[in-house]
Amino acid sequence: MFTVTLKSSGRQFPVNAGETVLEAAQRAGVALPYSCRSGVCGSCKAILLRGRCEYPRHPPLGLDAHALAHHAVLLCQAVPASDLLLEAREVASVEDVARRQINMVVEHKWRLARDVIGLHLLPDEGEPRLLRLPGQYLDVLLEDGKRRPYSIANSPQADGAIELHVRHVNGGGFTSRVSDSLRVGDRLRVEGPLGTFVPREDSERPMIFMAGGTGFAPIKAIVEHFIALGTRRSIDLYWGARSASDLYMRELAEHWVRELPHLQFHAVISDPDQAAGLRTGLVHQAVLADHPDLSGHDLYMSGPPPMVDAGHQGFLDAGLPEDHLYYDSFEYAPDVLASIIAGRAGIHDR
Repeated sequence: MFTVTLKSSGRQFPVNAGETVLEAAQRAGVALPYSCRSGVCGSCKAILLRGRCEYPRHPPLGLDAHALAHHAVLLCQAVPASDLLLEAREVASVEDVARRQINMVVEHKWRLARDVIGLHLLPDEGEPRLLRLPGQYLDVLLEDGKRRPYSIANSPQADGAIELHVRHVNGGGFTSRVSDSLRVGDRLRVEGPLGTFVPREDSERPMIFMAGGTGFAPIKAIVEHFIALGTRRSIDLYWGARSASDLYMRELAEHWVRELPHLQFHAVISDPDQAAGLRTGLVHQAVLADHPDLSGHDLYMSGPPPMVDAGHQGFLDAGLPEDHLYYDSFEYAPDVLASIIAGRAGIHDR
């Protein structure tokens, strides 16, 4: 058994043999940042100041050569080979939010876009509501033991209602079920809340939110939270998609603009032939064009890994302090991520 010490707070926790730093931290009630839990997104990056780690499960694909050269480690995959001293961000706001499994009932199902279904879920009779923070996600537990992560698209509700935005994936068993056969009244077993992509309220800096595709879901929950708080901080919301029709809640974002003078909405379409008069290009490049100096901002981004990867480096290069950058990269389920990792490593299982 080894001990991990966090430099900023001095907190310590033990790590059992074969356990990752993130698993040990969660067992000890210490909230460290994470998202995909598979070593790809880089959300759980920390700096190793002393000690040695190994990666027996998956390689740290979320770290580039620059990060590795500066002794970065990925906490979701790093298994200590000695006592460790880490420089890592803690997310104290999620420490007292207990994770649990509950049954939820589909109360409403509707089509948001050609390939996106909205689900409105309520706790089954006798089940407690899922206590959570805006921006967190849950896992839908499938009968074969697999899990499918989905960001929660609404801020916490008194009745425990949860909104999900489910994009249909060709060949995806669960997404096909949602699209074709899931009915009002059906039950889903879920586990949550998960993730540390949550509002940071201890700041007065202007905020930029950047979403890609259904990455709008957790962004929507966090923006709703700040609106409910009556924040007076300026908000710039960027939503990127391939076509104008993929901006499935564009009317809601435009409503926010009419209601809140300090909120601006920027739609960005990557396919010029599908833009319908909207701004074209890549969404992270639109953020950088409008805000070449990000040193005084807080920036939240959520979407597929390529968008998150591109935005991460670009925003840091524009002066954004890394501890003012919060992101969620959620596109792939763990078993799908495993196949991606195998492919990147040059392993092909046919």
